[in-house]
Amino acid sequence: MKGTRAVSALRWIGVVAVFAVAGTASAYGVTRLDREDVPGLAAATEGVWEYPRLSSPPLPSDSPAPFADEDEPGVHHADLRALVLPAPKGAEEDRALRGSDGWLSTDAFLSAYAESDRAALGQLLVDTGLRHIAARGWTTEDGTHARVYLLHFGTAAVVDDLFHQHLAPRDAPGHRVRGAERSVQDADLPDASGSAEIRRAAYDERRPYGAEHVRQAYLSAGDVLAVVLQSREGSVETVPFAQTLALQTQLLS
Repeated sequence: MKGTRAVSALRWIGVVAVFAVAGTASAYGVTRLDREDVPGLAAATEGVWEYPRLSSPPLPSDSPAPFADEDEPGVHHADLRALVLPAPKGAEEDRALRGSDGWLSTDAFLSAYAESDRAALGQLLVDTGLRHIAARGWTTEDGTHARVYLLHFGTAAVVDDLFHQHLAPRDAPGHRVRGAERSVQDADLPDASGSAEIRRAAYDERRPYGAEHVRQAYLSAGDVLAVVLQSREGSVETVPFAQTLALQTQLLS
């Protein structure tokens, strides 16, 4: 995609994360690279998932990058299905999340939430004019089940309202994810995205966990709302969760 405006407007990051084992101290290092084709992450770094080579999806002719358009800021002109983070190497993909022709049904998305919350959330999506859902999911060798959903709406203003008023309040998520009845804001999660335009809210399940530990996050990215879920028996590791959020953020930047 050399020569396209998308390449010059967007950037990739590579994340190298090392968390200290002593006490509560942690370190989080970020290497930012100019975007064209950049390897996902260094496989040698403990806990980091190795992604296939990532590249920016093509934009329609004369279409600006989402945050480079002064008239319509936050509009994603690229195919939403090409903006979903791919599964890392060695992971088993959940092909059901591909949906029909790459589009996931609203009911399939709602199944990720507690049954008692689905009707209200579903009506909210109808009322706010949900257009499409693109998704991908996978399970890694250590048993971590990851799911990424991109919900496309008519305007960035709609997504901003959904994010702040309904789905991602400050203290706890607005709707309960299935298997995580009690979640709170994860203020300590490192943010390696480097994006000033995209808002992030991350939540962690309170102990005692249920059958699995669940982490969740929401990204307000112009006219796209991203939902990232990871669950695992025992506990979800911090490094791959932060890494997934950072790379998905850059895909939408």
